[in-house]
Amino acid sequence: MSMLNSSIKRKFSSLEFGIREKTILSLIIFAVFFITILVAGSMIDPEKFSIDLINKNQSPSIMHIFGTDWIGRDMFFRTLKGLSISMKIGVLSSIISGIIAVILGIIGPTCGKRVDAVITWFIDLVLSVPHTLIIILISMAAGGGLKGIVLGVSLTHWTSLTRVIRAEVMQIKEAEYTKIARNFGKSSFYIAKNHILPHIIPQLLVGIVLIFPHAILHESSVTFLGFGLQSHEPAIGIILSESMKYLTSGKWWLSFFPGLSLVLVSIMVDNMGKKLGKLIDPKRAYN
Repeated sequence: MSMLNSSIKRKFSSLEFGIREKTILSLIIFAVFFITILVAGSMIDPEKFSIDLINKNQSPSIMHIFGTDWIGRDMFFRTLKGLSISMKIGVLSSIISGIIAVILGIIGPTCGKRVDAVITWFIDLVLSVPHTLIIILISMAAGGGLKGIVLGVSLTHWTSLTRVIRAEVMQIKEAEYTKIARNFGKSSFYIAKNHILPHIIPQLLVGIVLIFPHAILHESSVTFLGFGLQSHEPAIGIILSESMKYLTSGKWWLSFFPGLSLVLVSIMVDNMGKKLGKLIDPKRAYN
């Protein structure tokens, strides 16, 4: 009997997931959910949230789980479409910000103290001005719309990641293999390409993922204020801005579900970034 129990315990212990396996599994689940929202929202037929005056101002029900708005548009499909738009902007802005961060983060420490001082001063300058204000100014200068909001968000969210990459590059510069390469006459470009860039790719990936929640929240806030996407786009910021007129009349679902969906997506991607960081740096798993 004892032998049977021990064999059963061994089988169960072999099925247990370690921290790494659990992290990978949760990352896969998050990624599948993220891609599903992005693809489903992009493929929604506009007829799904078209005007239907017969069913206007309907509270959440089985037929309309997020309710309908003041002209009968289904809020579930409208919210899903808005989330997909915000997520596309977040992905584009995060990638562009990551590219800016890796370029400036490498150039600063490898091109001399003067260049590094200028880049550090520029980072401090951008951080000293509220992001929302800069995004509005850049968006208006670029003509507004999708191009303007992507440029505005991208050009304001690279600073923190640049500091992280710059600190990593400065450590790599002091490594023995980097000093040996420089003593052999290798150029700064060669060292940056072959010794620095491969080592900072993990930090870059984590940084891009962690930029995403800030990007979509800033995009939604600027659009809410009327300086982002055009009013005909079913973006989350526009949905929330329009719903403000009807909250006093008890139409709580017009802002509750879109706002909650935006917050949940932001938290989900933030958790993805943290779990990705645990895979890259296993010490984080025990913190």
